[in-house]
Amino acid sequence: MNHYQRSGSTADGPFSLVVTPESAGWGYSGLRVLELDGSATVSTGGAETLVLPLSGSCTVEADGETFELAGRTSVFDSVTDFAYVPRETEATITGSGRFALPSAKTSKRLPARYGPAEDVPTELRGAGICSRQVNNYCLPHTFDADQLLVCEVLTPGGNWSSYPPHKHDEAREGESELEEIYYFEVAGGGMGYQRVYGTAERPIEVLEEVRSGDAVLIPHGWHGPSMAAPGYDLYYLNVMAGPGPERAWLICDDPAHAWVRQTWESQDVDPRLPFGGAR
Repeated sequence: MNHYQRSGSTADGPFSLVVTPESAGWGYSGLRVLELDGSATVSTGGAETLVLPLSGSCTVEADGETFELAGRTSVFDSVTDFAYVPRETEATITGSGRFALPSAKTSKRLPARYGPAEDVPTELRGAGICSRQVNNYCLPHTFDADQLLVCEVLTPGGNWSSYPPHKHDEAREGESELEEIYYFEVAGGGMGYQRVYGTAERPIEVLEEVRSGDAVLIPHGWHGPSMAAPGYDLYYLNVMAGPGPERAWLICDDPAHAWVRQTWESQDVDPRLPFGGAR
């Protein structure tokens, strides 16, 4: 597996990024990024899919429903509304901008639905230089789906997120088995860094400079930190799915670094948060 996908390296037609379970060499998680100025018809195949604006707005026609997505100017501007499109559906997307299509293989067909921006829970995690903002679009407690889990994380320049390093690659008490895609955007044309490492039994080694449009695929292993270089705010979209049967996001911290969480109790949250005035 090529764990690092450079921007444009998997481009196909109107899609600047294409990650499928087949191309990733795993079973469930997928992501396409649609660059649109006009109209495109997208097939979901065997996967439930979101249409989530990264920039711009669009209309989504799918499964006999029409959804007007107001979208946003950029990922650092605000949360966005989105649409859920079921498996085995042809969706027509009309508009202008860049749209993420996170997906998960599923055997269950749920109805097409609209996700209002005002219903997206936003939380501030960590403190000090580990402060970050998380927008929880499609998690078990925020939006109904069969397998798909989607959130986005915004990290002010100079901060570390996805930290302490954690994993979710075993089905056991307190941990769920999930493949994960990180899709990155960086403000101001800057860069960030992403670390992934494994165990002796399941080795993996990733330390990559990431820029806007890049992606990192995480089949297993500890992941973090995600490092925002000073002066450049970092965004990443997380797409997760696994074999189930329960749809859950349960993580296990690397025990060598879990103590870092305790230090947050004596620190304030970074005053640059939240982005876009979200509360």
